[in-house]
Amino acid sequence: MKTWFNQAGRKKSRRIAREKKAKAIFPRPTAGALRPIVRPPTQRYNFKTRLGRGFTLEELKVAGIPKKLAPTIGIAVDHRRRNRSEESLALNSKRLKAYKASLILFPRRTAKPKHGDSEAGELSMAKQLKGKLMPITKETKPLEMVAVTGEMKDFKAYQTLRTERMNVRQVGPRIKKAIEAAKKAEEDAKVAKMK
Repeated sequence: MKTWFNQAGRKKSRRIAREKKAKAIFPRPTAGALRPIVRPPTQRYNFKTRLGRGFTLEELKVAGIPKKLAPTIGIAVDHRRRNRSEESLALNSKRLKAYKASLILFPRRTAKPKHGDSEAGELSMAKQLKGKLMPITKETKPLEMVAVTGEMKDFKAYQTLRTERMNVRQVGPRIKKAIEAAKKAEEDAKVAKMK
């Protein structure tokens, strides 16, 4: 028989480890690097959104962040990912711009701050973000009520779908039939000329 009496002890040790990590990485967020919003692959899951591995080079370019600077300011980069839609590119570049606007950059040497580093007033106000870094918010679109018309009632969806499916399936055979008919017409025309 296996017991689980160390559950409370494990909980405590995890909490202590989290606190140690938070102190070690202060003032960086405890959640780690900023990640993009992506849609999972396959038809089964692509209606959902989740956090991805890293931002694409194109998204960084649109947001105006150099690719070598990004990892140093807490932005995850994935050079293999591609933007296959304008929507995802716009969404993630907007996310990067929002992060950049709220970012407080500490100078490496307080005596010699560089261009782009935050001012002394902002540095004193800096707090460590605990919890999720820019979590995904689900936008609910309002429902639009539409009056059902006679045309909508008369529309036969199943029949229309079957017809369109058949049209797609018959593209090749119809082209073949048209070519054969054209050849036959040419032969008939040649025969008619000979007579």
